[in-house]
Amino acid sequence: MEKPLERVKIAIVGGGPAGIACAIEAKAKGLEPVVVLEKHKEVCYTISKFYKPGKRVDADYRDKNVKPIGLCSFETETKEEFLERINSWIKQWKLDVRLNSEVTNIVKNNGDYEIWVKDKPTFLAEFVIIAIGIFCAPNKPEYPIPSELKNRVFFEPPDVALENKKILVVGGGNTAAEVSLQFCDKNEVHLSYRRPYFFRINETNLNLLYQKEKEEKIKLLLGTDIIQIAPEGEKIKVFFKDETTEFYDVIIYCLGGTTPKNFLKKIGIELDEKGNPILNEHLETNLPKIFLAGDLAVKGGNILKAFNSAHTIIEKITEYEKNRA
Repeated sequence: MEKPLERVKIAIVGGGPAGIACAIEAKAKGLEPVVVLEKHKEVCYTISKFYKPGKRVDADYRDKNVKPIGLCSFETETKEEFLERINSWIKQWKLDVRLNSEVTNIVKNNGDYEIWVKDKPTFLAEFVIIAIGIFCAPNKPEYPIPSELKNRVFFEPPDVALENKKILVVGGGNTAAEVSLQFCDKNEVHLSYRRPYFFRINETNLNLLYQKEKEEKIKLLLGTDIIQIAPEGEKIKVFFKDETTEFYDVIIYCLGGTTPKNFLKKIGIELDEKGNPILNEHLETNLPKIFLAGDLAVKGGNILKAFNSAHTIIEKITEYEKNRA
């Protein structure tokens, strides 16, 4: 029997400064329940991991005219002081923060949204706030990628059309499955996964994969481990751990860590010609009741702007609630 979805009023994707501020503003307005979903093992991961000990965290980085409009504010302080502040806020406001909870998809379900955590539908939310940072990057393999292959190796689904190519897709999740299915009708597609069987792919994608395998549109290379790739003329030579080799025109790695742009496109958020999300004055997307906060909504890595974006969003959600009453 499938576990029922956990219902929440607001699901906040991302446990950085913007996500925490959104949760605080929501709690202050009495909007419950609210859950913060953070993919890493700690909140404010970018600051924690990439800032050196003692590094300054500026409240108004690159913009000296930002004034706080909501509950969250601070003066410039050290990395350690800022992280202590965030954690004290989490305790003070009794925020429900779920760590190691990477959101991989958001799907419309009648008037609400299913939030998929690690490729499984887990929450059902009326409102969604996406507050992931711009520093996300696709995961890469441990072996080096020769610079000569930069136009033939991709670390996220490519936007270019591919036809009559021999393509190697590397990965064992839904993205790898979907990319393989996307290109298999006009190309020869091989899907390499180091485990002997899939366990992270949803049933629909899995059935489609096996169907395309029967049609000889996709070749599944299960239990294969790549140890090296190298240029060889116009081809990419792939070396497997079992000492076999194979040649490909293109390699697409689907190892997780999808960039924000592709995640937004995947769930149906419209982008402008420059690839920026299209938002209204309340930072709401074309998908009703889905908002963007922080760096996705206000450029420049300015934490006060991120805090202010949280206030703007929660004011709009509060308005939704009043109109319904």
